[in-house]
Amino acid sequence: MNRQVRASRGASQSAERVAQNGVFEKFARAGYIGSGIVHLLIGYLAIRVAFGGEEQEASQSGAMAELAEQPGGKIALWIAVVVFVMMGLWRFAEGAFGKVSEPEPRGADNKDVVFDRFKAFCVGVVYFAFAYTAFGFARGSGRSSGEQNAGLTAKLLQSGTGKFVLVVAGLVILGVGAYHVYKGVSKNFIDDLKSHPSTFVERLGLVGYVAKGLAIGLVGVLVIAAVFQADPQKAAGLDGALKTLGAQPFGSVLLVLMGIGIAVYGLYSFVMARNAKM
Repeated sequence: MNRQVRASRGASQSAERVAQNGVFEKFARAGYIGSGIVHLLIGYLAIRVAFGGEEQEASQSGAMAELAEQPGGKIALWIAVVVFVMMGLWRFAEGAFGKVSEPEPRGADNKDVVFDRFKAFCVGVVYFAFAYTAFGFARGSGRSSGEQNAGLTAKLLQSGTGKFVLVVAGLVILGVGAYHVYKGVSKNFIDDLKSHPSTFVERLGLVGYVAKGLAIGLVGVLVIAAVFQADPQKAAGLDGALKTLGAQPFGSVLLVLMGIGIAVYGLYSFVMARNAKM
């Protein structure tokens, strides 16, 4: 038994040393740059949809499809796969060991520690999803995330259990969106940075987090609406949420504002690449 404990402890320490590696950190920080580019493209596509570009998909898959069509885009996507995987691994390491640059203080509230580590794990999952999407478009087999979401929703709507899962998923997504809005309004995002930002950077974070939170929250609302209206097309992800917004009175104006807000979040991601605690 002692030998197993020592082996487990040794493996844990080895994994922690990897997480502290400077090269690994640089690749992980590049994940913020990749995220920033994706959000800038989503914002751009949302604005194009507002001006009549209905064929555009304003989502992560739409952004990567747009990038794949540009000169050197496939190479950029392969690079994105690597940096997104590195960021995902970094977040998983953070979930396992806590922040490398900011050890958890003694006597810290266990609930806060568990929440922070769970949040890190969830962010890691998001980056692995980014990597998977980028991989698909890099090798020329990428698919619309909106179509995939609608197809999965249609299957789940065929059973009571599936409907329950969708409602729970919608509520979770809605909660994630509300958390982003709260983080922006309260300026809690400043705690993620190594130094206090300038007023300009604070405004980038405020606008970016609120805009992204509203967009995510709308996705959650539409997932729940898909259940009660028995319409799987409602749950078409971010693209469906933004196009639903664009279909409202003054929707074009709202969609342009949302597109700008999401692009601002992309700009703030560049700040995170340089100044985030890791």
